[in-house]
Amino acid sequence: MAASINSVLTTDQLPVVVIGAGPIGLAAAAHLVERGIEPLVLEAGPTAGSAVREWSHVRLFSNWGEVIDPAAEKLLAPTGWVRPDASTFPTGGDWAERYLQPLADVLGDKVRYGATVTGVARAGRDRIVDAGRDEQPFTVHIQSAEGHEERITARAVIDASGTWSTPGPVGADGLPALGEKSATDHISYRVPDLNEAAVRARYAGRRTAVVGSGASAFTALALLADLAKEEAGTHAVWILRRRIGSNTYGGGEADQLPARGALGLRAKAAVEAGHASAVTGVRTQAVEHDGDQLVLVAEDGRRLDPVDEVIVLTGFRPDLSFLSELRLGLDERLQAPTALAPLIDPNVHSCGTVYPHGVNELSHPEQGIYLVGMKSYGRAPTFLAMTGYEQVRSITAALAGDQEAAERVELTLPETGVCGGAGLFDEPENAEQSGGGCCAAPTTLQIGIAAPATTSGGC
Repeated sequence: MAASINSVLTTDQLPVVVIGAGPIGLAAAAHLVERGIEPLVLEAGPTAGSAVREWSHVRLFSNWGEVIDPAAEKLLAPTGWVRPDASTFPTGGDWAERYLQPLADVLGDKVRYGATVTGVARAGRDRIVDAGRDEQPFTVHIQSAEGHEERITARAVIDASGTWSTPGPVGADGLPALGEKSATDHISYRVPDLNEAAVRARYAGRRTAVVGSGASAFTALALLADLAKEEAGTHAVWILRRRIGSNTYGGGEADQLPARGALGLRAKAAVEAGHASAVTGVRTQAVEHDGDQLVLVAEDGRRLDPVDEVIVLTGFRPDLSFLSELRLGLDERLQAPTALAPLIDPNVHSCGTVYPHGVNELSHPEQGIYLVGMKSYGRAPTFLAMTGYEQVRSITAALAGDQEAAERVELTLPETGVCGGAGLFDEPENAEQSGGGCCAAPTTLQIGIAAPATTSGGC
């Protein structure tokens, strides 16, 4: 039950507000319930897993056994919920319909939909006021889908809002390239669902630039290659900032998440078949129109051949705007919590080399605020659902005063490979194959049978 700003409840009696009803936010709520702490989950969308549903056509590279939180399963068990086969791989749609929505339904009125968080602060204190700050509860400002504004008072805030709403631009400096905003009719920031007729028609028989070097880019390349086998004239141009090297396609057969490694291998096979050409050493500065086509212009002045469409898959970044009145300790590069950043730096770590972490690494100068899930990783792409479940298990233990449990490690991660993105699309003939990969001077080459045997550079 939400409490108003004038409530006479003590801070410990107030709910813990969880922002986002995605996998990690709902897991946080389940752990809070298990600890006897009242959660209130605020979800901007109309359903549980609203962001996940936007990539419902994509198959994860983690299997069902790795994407179900233990505390959540305990809540679901008495309802007659049937646990999916742990060895199979769900799509985003499966994950939302068969796990996230049932979990939100069990939580009942502890989850509110259509509630967009517009600000979080200490009650009566902006970020510059010290006096009595730590004794004040949090005020969470929300706006309903109908435009109604409301304040909720909370003892703590767990921000699991993710990064899906803020994809990276095509511009190499992290800002939109010149002309990018005016070309949005031909630019997409999502892996396309080619099962939809309108989307398929957008790319069939056309030349499409794919900008990015992670698992999402691999997926787009693989799917466009499949489309090229069926629709003449379909071609992908892979735009890379670095050269192609031994690590470009991820961990491959050595990956302990086989489905993740399979994606890199499939993308490699797709481009080697000649369905894509790669342009390396490109740092995009501008997007220009050439009739109905677009031309990407590199910082070194090169103008690439015109393309009909551009798919930008350059990662995501956290929206920190509604946390501006809180005192966050964030790494200046990754925008991740200061103590966590060195553990997840994508220049050094893959998923398996990230140490399990919890409340100690996720705490901020402002006590009681926690960024979890993808948002805790800032701009780093190496996140796994299992990591987020461990994060919220630790944080909720700390909120319950169980410091021993909060500091105990209860997670072993798979090694090798890199987890920047989601897995392959649902394909009935190969439904359990999916995966992810890693991070490309100037040179242009055709990737095909006659491609050079050796290359340099990498991620």
